[in-house]
Parts: sequence; C-alpha cells; structure tokens
Amino acid sequence: MLAITTRYHQTVRTVLILAYVAGIIGLQLPALTDYFRPLSPVTLVCSLAVLLVYHTDWRPSFYLYLILTLAIGYFIEVLGVHTGSIFGHYAYGWGLGVKVWAVPPVIGINWLLLSYCSGSVCNQLSVPTWLKILAAATLMVVLDLFIEPVAVQLHFWTWFDKPVPLQNYVSWWIISAILFTIWFLLPFSKENRLAKWLLMLQFIFFIGQFLFIFF
Repeated sequence: MLAITTRYHQTVRTVLILAYVAGIIGLQLPALTDYFRPLSPVTLVCSLAVLLVYHTDWRPSFYLYLILTLAIGYFIEVLGVHTGSIFGHYAYGWGLGVKVWAVPPVIGINWLLLSYCSGSVCNQLSVPTWLKILAAATLMVVLDLFIEPVAVQLHFWTWFDKPVPLQNYVSWWIISAILFTIWFLLPFSKENRLAKWLLMLQFIFFIGQFLFIFF
C-alpha cells in the first residue's frame, strides 16, 4: 500500500510540474497563448482539488476554514474593486474567467489555495504560532511581488495606479494575517505533503513568467 501511495504521489507531482511548466511556456508563445490563457482558472481549480484530495482531517473546523477563506478572499476583492479603498484602484480582466460583481469567483479559490499552501509550509516552523502567522503572511506578500506584474501582462487584472501601490501589499499582508490566524487557531491537521510542491510551483510559474516578460 505504501508503494502504491508513493507512486501515486510521484505521478501527481510529475503531472503538476509538467502542467505548470507548460503554462509558463504556452502563455509566452504567441501561437499558443490563446489556447493556454483560458486554462489559467482551470489550473487553479484543479490544483485546489488535488490539494484537498491530500487533506486528511475533514472535521467541522476545517470546513469552517474553507468557507471563511473562500468568502473573505472573494468578497474582499469585490469590495476592493468597487471602492479602491483596500488594495488601490484596479479592475479584473477576463484572464481568470467569468466575473460576478466585477470579480472572477476563482479569485476566492486562489486565496484559499495560496493560504492553505503557505500555512501548511509555515506550520512546520519550530516557532510560536504568532510567528508562524507573521511568516506565512510575509510569504504571501513575497509571492505577490511576482504575481502583480505578471497578472497585468496576462490580463488577469489592470492597475489604474502606476506602479502597483504600496497599499496593495500592505493590505495583502493584513488580510493574509487574518486568514492565517483563522488557519492556525482552528483545530485541524495542517499537514499536507502536496502543499509545499504546489507553493513551489506557484513561485516557479510567476517567477518564470516574470523572467520571460521583463528579460
């Protein structure tokens, strides 16, 4: 059983690596861009689905985390787009699929995916919980430094403020810290052997896109 489980994990990991690398290349080749761009929201949904397959502790507190993170992640973006008072002045394009109230619902999935992976990775730190929260929120902001310029080029969203305002990163950190407070305080297992791989692939994807676009 262990051998089968190991082979399954290796297969899933290989498929994910190939999918993300293909996305890096496909989105930068003019002949393939129109085919790969609609796959961005599909990749997010599939990544989260696979991540949750690896989750082992489905107690009520975990369902609460899922609901709160999806709701906070989505509705904070709705508020942000319509007021400009949270992240700054920006608008979503069609790169992340259909929009509801001017925001693609998949953005809630993005918040859930990134916060789950970052929280699971930082949970392995041998430090007090409050330091894990600070570390995870900071990790999210570091990733967002690469996400922002790439997202604009891929038509995920557009900033009316140039360059991306500092307010965006401060708000990302604060919102992330709130989500990680929920994550670490709710009683469920934080271990997920796929989380570090998905987080690494997110970094590789956006850093790869950044290098293609700006270098």
